[in-house]
Amino acid sequence: METSRRLVEQTLAFESPSRIPRNPWVLAWAGIHYPEELARINQRFPSDIATAPAFLSRPPRTQGVETESGSYTDEWGCTFINIQRGVIGEVKQPLIRTWDDLAQMRPPAERLSVDLAQVNAFCRASDQYILAGTCPRPFERMQFLRGSQNLYLDLGEESPELFALIDRVHNFFIREMELWAETEVDALNFMDDWGAQQRLLISPKQWRRIFKPLYKTYVDIAHAHGKKIFMHSDGFIFDIYPDLIEIGVDAINSQLFCMDIEKIGELYAGKITFWGEIDRQHLLPYATPAEIDAAVRRVYRALYRGGGVIAECEFGSGARPENVWQVYQSWEEVHP
Repeated sequence: METSRRLVEQTLAFESPSRIPRNPWVLAWAGIHYPEELARINQRFPSDIATAPAFLSRPPRTQGVETESGSYTDEWGCTFINIQRGVIGEVKQPLIRTWDDLAQMRPPAERLSVDLAQVNAFCRASDQYILAGTCPRPFERMQFLRGSQNLYLDLGEESPELFALIDRVHNFFIREMELWAETEVDALNFMDDWGAQQRLLISPKQWRRIFKPLYKTYVDIAHAHGKKIFMHSDGFIFDIYPDLIEIGVDAINSQLFCMDIEKIGELYAGKITFWGEIDRQHLLPYATPAEIDAAVRRVYRALYRGGGVIAECEFGSGARPENVWQVYQSWEEVHP
């Protein structure tokens, strides 16, 4: 019997796995509102992918609970205000309000206190495909630190201080990626939400000049250590798919239904693995199971090329459990 790890490896290599590997994403909201349904989904459709715990010897200096109502301060010192239990809030008061504050920014050194032996033991004890227990997100981290409005103005001005901030954030993430690359995880991962509903949040030209080199560094670290690398980005990112393929991203989690799925398949299927997803904005909350089935089959027809597709959807705010169930049921039926 093929292990989950082998199924994912075959998928990434376009080697015709015996079934489509699964990776359900579950927000705390689902466990609060649908605990019984979630338990049934997890039992019937267990994930083939897992994330390794960091086993930090020095716990990060956080305050509060990220998914509870109220305030939560993360390991970088950014405070999120949350008005809905089960999701993650927003930063209302950035740490770096003026560039004079930049010198006070403290990257969380505790994140580098990973117990490598425990991580490796976790990997060896599992037949799942294991992702690293860290996820660099330079663009989003800078929004948390600086505030989104300020950061977009900074990108318009491209001041020296902006590039100083980028360097400090990026250099810390390099250290994290290099640390995790020394473990026995199967893949490293990173993220940044780059898309609005119909276009990229900044010009593709500026994205390629400023951010693409950061991501290439993460990819190169992974590949130099024999690891694959996965990326997540919400929104319309059609314009940068070829860049992600060029720098060597192995799997991309993106909101396919914001874009022309057939065009994506025509241009990029067989060149990168599509790590989900099924539309969480309209289909998971409002569709019928038959419509969910049609959506899965559409993705399969457009993107499957002897592999290159991982079954994934997000069981988050507003999603109907019967539709989440149907996503994974349909993936089994479409590729028996």
